[in-house]
Amino acid sequence: MSAKTLLKSLLAYQAWANDEFAEKLAGIDPARDAGERHAAIRLMNHVHVVSRIFAAHLKGVAHGHASDNTEETPEPAELRAALAEADRWYLDYLETVSEQELAEPVAFTFTDGDKGCMTRQEMLTHVVLHGGYHRGEIGRMLVRIAVSPPWDTYAVHLHRAEPARRLQGEREPAEA
Repeated sequence: MSAKTLLKSLLAYQAWANDEFAEKLAGIDPARDAGERHAAIRLMNHVHVVSRIFAAHLKGVAHGHASDNTEETPEPAELRAALAEADRWYLDYLETVSEQELAEPVAFTFTDGDKGCMTRQEMLTHVVLHGGYHRGEIGRMLVRIAVSPPWDTYAVHLHRAEPARRLQGEREPAEA
């Protein structure tokens, strides 16, 4: 499997998982567990902002963020739409970038002023792993307020996106 093919699969997983979590957050009553709900939305917004920052790095343009989050907390529906737009950008980006370009290093500056340099494929991988890390945190927050978090795993995504994979597990192993 090529790096590009794997990244496309991982970014499709990210889009699915982000949407699952954004939908879950939108369904939490704002009057109930307001503190945990707010913190979870802030964390999901952080995932979005970092995604936009790295998209700007990949494009070689200024991202316009002074921090890795926004001052204002978006409403869940607004955040869900913004996440979907960013996730679509990443999937579209993979349609235009070559395998050779994926291996190119890109120098950039973090929001705290530190310098960084990663290949394009490392940056894409970072965006996926960063989001997964924070969705895990949000999942723990949801459990604390007795809300079942989405089942956010790559394997679940693959089998929901391609249900025929379940049938492949029923076949007898091929003889050697």
